[in-house]
Amino acid sequence: MSTPAHFKLDQILSIFAACEQVLWTTSALYLGLYDPRNIALSYQDVFKRFQVWRLITNFFLLGPFSPFFAIRLIMIARYGVLLERGPFDKRTADYVWMLIFGALSLLVMAAIPYLWTPFMAGSLVFMIVYVWSREFPNARNSIYGLVTLKGFYLPWALLALDLIFGASLMEDIIGMVAGHLYYFLTVLHPLAGGKYVFKTPLWVHKLVAYWGKGIQVNSPVQRDPFAGVAFRGRSYRLNGNRAQTSTSPSEQEQQNQTNSSARQPNSGDGVAFGGKSYRLGGR
Repeated sequence: MSTPAHFKLDQILSIFAACEQVLWTTSALYLGLYDPRNIALSYQDVFKRFQVWRLITNFFLLGPFSPFFAIRLIMIARYGVLLERGPFDKRTADYVWMLIFGALSLLVMAAIPYLWTPFMAGSLVFMIVYVWSREFPNARNSIYGLVTLKGFYLPWALLALDLIFGASLMEDIIGMVAGHLYYFLTVLHPLAGGKYVFKTPLWVHKLVAYWGKGIQVNSPVQRDPFAGVAFRGRSYRLNGNRAQTSTSPSEQEQQNQTNSSARQPNSGDGVAFGGKSYRLGGR
């Protein structure tokens, strides 16, 4: 049986897997193994040449190796993990849906020529940072060890730094817009008395259950017990068959009662808030 610590490890590994994918893409670009124009977002190539992979691959490139690349990578590793271990703890499907919704929102905004950018990975990173800033508005953050400010002002401070360093602000702004749109639909609108209709689709739950990573409370789809398992047969070397045959019925019943009691979670352990949760359909 998987433990809560195992789920925490899955969450952290999923974030670092995303960082690894970005590193591989940038490393291949540095070595000249591919032309970045072949993975850039181009709606003309998507619709006329059916190069649909551009809708996904443009999120894998943060740019060439540079200080800005390192900062964006650290932002993914830090704030992505904090979100998964905080408001999205045991809500893997909801977290995946947040990223999918952000990517779809960015693709829709990129259809406007003035808002188009060839690579939108930086915008997706800024969306993650914005959602974190709304979830933890009072958290203290230090920027380069020089300025300490509340989490609510972090995206705006990073936006000001990009302005000072002469970087493009368009990808940061549309990332913040996508993050605010998600936060408004999932938190602000229900809290204001509106109906909560922005639920995680069923196909996302099925995808996470098939993937076999993380955990989703109140999930309508059962997790695949064989996900990520190559072999589940008997192991005679470990005496798996003999242990079952040599156990008496009374001992087997006592062992089952012990296992069932061990599976009961501690209802008061790690609970920060016991009220309604609109994201989980509590209302």
